[in-house]
Amino acid sequence: METLSYEKIIDAPKQKVWDVLWGENTYSEWTQFFSPGSQMKSDWKVNGKTYFVNQEGAGMVSTIDSLEQPDQIIFKHLGMVDENGVEDTESMEVKQWSGCFEKYILIDYDGRTKLHVEVQTEKNWEEHMNDGFTKGLEVVKNLAEFK
Repeated sequence: METLSYEKIIDAPKQKVWDVLWGENTYSEWTQFFSPGSQMKSDWKVNGKTYFVNQEGAGMVSTIDSLEQPDQIIFKHLGMVDENGVEDTESMEVKQWSGCFEKYILIDYDGRTKLHVEVQTEKNWEEHMNDGFTKGLEVVKNLAEFK
C-alpha cells in the first residue's frame, strides 16, 4: 500500500475551502478527474456510512473515522458498492485494501488555508490518484478563491 500526499495553499478561509470540498454543487466539479459525475453521499457521522460513487451509483462504501469541521476529516474505506446499492466488504479483492484512509487536513496559514490531503492506495492506482488530486485540488483552489 502506498501513502500519497498533496498540498495546496488557497487564498480563502478554512470554512470556504471545506464548503467547496464537500458542497453538493462543488464536490463533483473537483472530483471529475477521478470519475465524471462523482457524488458523495454521507450521514456525516463518525462510524456512519459515506458513499463515493460515479454517475451510475457504483463506487466505494466508507465511514468517517474522525471529523472536526472545518479542520479535518478522515475517511476509512470499507469496500465497494455496485449500481444496485449492493455492498461488498468481504471479498478477497476488497479485503486487500479495506481499511485504507483518506485524510483532509485544513490548516490556517497566514489568513489563507493550507489543504493537506493523504490517501492510501495500491500501487496500480498511484497514477490515477496523482492525476485526480493534482487537477482536482487546483479546481478546489479556484472555486474557493473566486466564488
